[in-house]
Amino acid sequence: MTTTSGTGGPIALSARALGPDLARGWMLLFIALANTHYFLGAGAEVRGGFPVAGSAVDHAVTWAISTFVDGRAFPMFGFLFGYGVAHIVRRQGDRPRREVRHLLWRRAAVLVGVGLIDGLFFYVGDILAMYGALLLVGAWVVFWPDRWLLVTAALFFVLNALPSEGSSSVSTDRPDPSMLPPDLATLLTDRPVGLAIVALLGPLGFACPALLGLWAGRRRLLERPAETRRALVAIAAVGVPVAVLGAQPVALVLAGVTGVPDADVLDLIGPLHDATGVLGGLGYAALVTLVAQRLEARGRPQGRVVGALAAAGQRSMTCYLLQSVAWAILFTPFLLDLSGRLTVATTALLATAVWAGSVLLADGLARRGRRGPFEVLVRRVTYR
Repeated sequence: MTTTSGTGGPIALSARALGPDLARGWMLLFIALANTHYFLGAGAEVRGGFPVAGSAVDHAVTWAISTFVDGRAFPMFGFLFGYGVAHIVRRQGDRPRREVRHLLWRRAAVLVGVGLIDGLFFYVGDILAMYGALLLVGAWVVFWPDRWLLVTAALFFVLNALPSEGSSSVSTDRPDPSMLPPDLATLLTDRPVGLAIVALLGPLGFACPALLGLWAGRRRLLERPAETRRALVAIAAVGVPVAVLGAQPVALVLAGVTGVPDADVLDLIGPLHDATGVLGGLGYAALVTLVAQRLEARGRPQGRVVGALAAAGQRSMTCYLLQSVAWAILFTPFLLDLSGRLTVATTALLATAVWAGSVLLADGLARRGRRGPFEVLVRRVTYR
């Protein structure tokens, strides 16, 4: 039987900290913006997932997304994922480590299962299976000493920051058939390979923020902002500006402000964009937590907007999967096939509308006192 409170089971919705949920709800918008522009440019020249041709408005939106969103939203979710795992482990109290690992493996199994279904039939870039694969190993890592967590996180950060070819932030690859399958047969034959690549190699890029999330979760950094305010201010003050500045060499190229540099320079600025994005993800989490702390300090009930965003954060898996269904319907060539009709700017508006719809749905569930269906599934499998 799944418990809703007390040691060991999932925490009651009313007892959750506002900061992490508000961060998840807001960052779901950034996830939508980060995913959708990769559907464009099937028949045109692209760089970093953005069509090179476009209006001044398209170029301005390209600059904004590559500066504030791409490579910044997903590390934040990786950080919050590790933070949540630390929370689960802490609630197990003195239970034997073997039992805790089995609990985490059950959670990993349902993430992998749901992620593979989502990736096969809806959105091939699904990250749930990747998180599940990361947790399969993380079930051992959660018991590491703090020093090991930080050293390993630093190692992955350095490896991802080294000059290399193939950074998605500067890639000229167009959407392939696995992303925009012309028919159902191509979908079923081409997507398994892409799913395997994302699930197995993706954890290498998300290991650093996830490990830092584990470390921060042990200290309840986001749950006690009044006590950890100084650290949160420092993380936000460093992480966000560094991410913005570190994005500019790529963002200005993608927006057409500067010319495309030589391949050797691209091999430098691509990893720079990605590495500083990790710091930006941490900065975003800290910044939203500080905002949540300010709202709670007022002593007034949450407003409709804040409550709806928090509700989406509490049901982030359901909202994320709703996005996948929307992308499948809107962009798949044998369905609505909008990928060739939209621009960067109009795609951003569409992504915002889909996110807003998921927030309204989550708010409706919250008002009826119901969890999201996929949150219920994860909890039932995890806690039996």
